[in-house]
Amino acid sequence: MHETEINIRFCETDLLGHVNNNNYFVYMEDSRIKFFHDLNLVDEDWNFIVASIKCDFIKQVYFGQQVIIKTGIGRIGNSSFHMEQEMYVKDSGELVAKGSTVVVQFDFNEQKSRPLTEEMKRKLETQQFAAK
Repeated sequence: MHETEINIRFCETDLLGHVNNNNYFVYMEDSRIKFFHDLNLVDEDWNFIVASIKCDFIKQVYFGQQVIIKTGIGRIGNSSFHMEQEMYVKDSGELVAKGSTVVVQFDFNEQKSRPLTEEMKRKLETQQFAAK
């Protein structure tokens, strides 16, 4: 399980005073990219695309709070894998959002998916998602 800490900035809130829903996808992306780099899944060539993404908003988050994003792997397929992400307020431990993303390894020259290597699969298996 991989963890990323996000500090909520004022510009990420809306007129209602809470984090705008679009920003959760930015937080998920930030955590996803750190996950890829920490596992050495990418080099100078970025070869992953997002095929599907969703987020369930459970509680409001406000400026000044810190959010911990826990990222792990659900299902691993031939050329894709499912990333599961849960976001918690750091101080209280409250679950505020849950997201999932289907990521595909993609060959940009051929414009089609490319199978994951066995090494990639082994690395992903070490990060199986375990919900709290």
